Amino acid sequence: MKASKIAYKPVGLALRALSGLAAGALFKQAWKTIGHDQDAPDATDENRGWSEVLMAAVLQGAIFAGVKAAVDRGGAAATRRLTGTWPG
Repeated sequence: MKASKIAYKPVGLALRALSGLAAGALFKQAWKTIGHDQDAPDATDENRGWSEVLMAAVLQGAIFAGVKAAVDRGGAAATRRLTGTWPG
């Protein structure tokens, strides 16, 4: 296993944990910004409609995937700068 890949593992895990927190906060803010006063609905919330539940799920998924990709890419680029090798 390459040294850069080994070095990236703990860094990647820490970055993913932080990115999950950041993505959660970003989603909550986005949900409020698009005009919803309440927290995002759970899929099993019988008082919320299909469109609202699905819109929340799609928005949350997009935000989490985007943040994860940005963090993973940034972490890999930083590892390359430090070690000279892409951690792949």
